[in-house]
Amino acid sequence: MRRSVALAVAGLVAASALFPADARTPRSAAERAAFVRQNPCPATGLRRGVCPGWEVDHRQPLCAGGSDHRGNMQWLTVVDHKNKTRLDRFICRRYP
Repeated sequence: MRRSVALAVAGLVAASALFPADARTPRSAAERAAFVRQNPCPATGLRRGVCPGWEVDHRQPLCAGGSDHRGNMQWLTVVDHKNKTRLDRFICRRYP
């Protein structure tokens, strides 16, 4: 049991090293809300609430110098967001 906990902690520490500290800072709920008000959900057309099958993404990753501002946000499908996040992690590991 203790070994599995130690391995899990080591994995979390290793994963956190992939991103600079600024990438783990809290995101602005106000900026996200402003983005959604300006860009309604592609699935429902609503400017608030749940948007099934879609997620808000940062065009330029925060860890690569992107801002947490509505101008740097876009709607992506869940699948596209997952794939872009995989690419973003690759970029951020190499970002100075």
